[in-house]
Amino acid sequence: MIHDDDNLTTLRDLVRRGASMFNEAQLFFGHGTDNALDEALQLVLHALHLDHTLPQSYLDAHLTDDEKMRVLGLFQRRIKERVPAAYLTGKAWFAGLEFDVSRDVLVPRSPVAELIGEQFSPWLEASDVNAILDLCSGSGCIAIACAYAFPQAQVDAVDISAAALHVAQSNVDKHHLHERVAVIASDLFDQLPPRQYDLIVSNPPYVSSDEYKGLPPEYQHEPEIGLEAGGDGMDVVTRILQDAAPFLAPGGIIIVEVGASADLLMARFPDIPFLWLDFEKGGDGVFLLTAEQLRDCCVGGASPQ
Repeated sequence: MIHDDDNLTTLRDLVRRGASMFNEAQLFFGHGTDNALDEALQLVLHALHLDHTLPQSYLDAHLTDDEKMRVLGLFQRRIKERVPAAYLTGKAWFAGLEFDVSRDVLVPRSPVAELIGEQFSPWLEASDVNAILDLCSGSGCIAIACAYAFPQAQVDAVDISAAALHVAQSNVDKHHLHERVAVIASDLFDQLPPRQYDLIVSNPPYVSSDEYKGLPPEYQHEPEIGLEAGGDGMDVVTRILQDAAPFLAPGGIIIVEVGASADLLMARFPDIPFLWLDFEKGGDGVFLLTAEQLRDCCVGGASPQ
């Protein structure tokens, strides 16, 4: 039980206290924040109906008793239930944009956000990008961020989960992009009409069955369908490689995140010339293939070794 403490009077006090409690409880951070201080600050601001635009000087503002108890209640849930902060607040940030999230979607955190901010330069000329496909869209964060980055493009956000698509549509409406971002129910390419995209982006499930069982408790609050992908985690990525070529326009590129499964993917497909991308802000396990490479290697089905 967390007890009220008369020594906790300001926002700064509560953030410090929360960080200490989270570190003592050995919580896992990896769902939008990577440290206890940022996680505590996120929960304090949410409890007080404030956001990240709060001037730093206001961290020394005093809280009422009711406000303090709301904050401490969130801290208690974060520790006892091991729920990622984004699910407690219902909000997450991706590529500088706010998104609504629920336990029906993964918490947005892909390093692909950095590529979107750079308009996928130097591999694409922004003015030539008119059609974008976001496979395994989840909350719709990648699709929506791409729509901002390429204001002339039409974007299709595809997912197999009806619950995830509901969240994605809510976010499309939140950002007033319903005329440019279409939310589509499809098992990867299966229900898509014939169309070619200048850019295909995917953050598919790529966690192996054994790895999934060993993940920190925070991951158990996320939808399993968004993480686990068969015995070795390669089921969905393999299908993407096998089926994507007809949907990628000449001169286009496909970007897929596979995280720590990169070595396994290269061993399985040694003849595919994956380009592994570097990120200044952290992250790895994201590959790029051009339309021409995809057709040369994968038309007729990628052939694992």
